[in-house]
Amino acid sequence: MSADIEFEVPTWDQIYEMLLNLADKIRQDYFHPDVIVGISRGGWPPARVMSDLLEKPETANVRVEFYSDIAETKSRPVITQPVSASVKDKNVLVTDDVADTGKSLKLVKDHIRKHGARSVKIATIYYKPWSETVPDYYEKKTTCWVVFPWERKETVSKLVEKCIKEKRSIEEAKAKLIRGGLNADLAERFIREVIEGRVG
Repeated sequence: MSADIEFEVPTWDQIYEMLLNLADKIRQDYFHPDVIVGISRGGWPPARVMSDLLEKPETANVRVEFYSDIAETKSRPVITQPVSASVKDKNVLVTDDVADTGKSLKLVKDHIRKHGARSVKIATIYYKPWSETVPDYYEKKTTCWVVFPWERKETVSKLVEKCIKEKRSIEEAKAKLIRGGLNADLAERFIREVIEGRVG
C-alpha cells in the first residue's frame, strides 16, 4: 500500500444514486441488455440493482481473481468461474464496481464474446483514469481507493494487517479512512474486531 493512498468511502445512498444515473445513461443509449453479468464479487451488488432499474433482465456472474491486497494486484487476472448463464446471441451488460487497471474488464468482455454474445457493453460505478479499458458507461472518475459499502470490513481488515506487517500507524490509516467518509464508530469497531481476532 502506497503511503499517499487516499480513500473514498461512498454511502449506500450515494451508490444508489450513481446507479440510477448509470441506468439513465444506458436507456438514453438505447441499449437493452438481455443479461447483466456481474463480475465477482464487486460487480454483484451493481448487477442486482441494475437488473431492478432496467426492467429485470436476467442476471449472471463470472468470477475473476486479480487483487491480492489493497491497491496490489497479481500479475494478471484469471477467470476462476466462467459465466453462469448462456449469453449466446444476447445483448450483455457487464457490471463491476470500479474500472481500476481495466484488465479484468477486458478479460471478461473477451470471455463473454467467446461465448457468442451478440453485443457486450461495460458499466462501472467508478472509473480510474489509468484503466486500460474505458467502460461504455461510468458515473464518476477517481484516483482514490474506493471502499464500497459491501466491503467495509474486508478493507479495514486488510489495511490493519498491512499496517502491522509494515510497522505503520493504524491510527494514521484509520484517520485516512474517516477522512474519506467511513463512519468513525464503524472504523473503530472493525479495527477492534481485527485486532481481537489476531489475539484470539
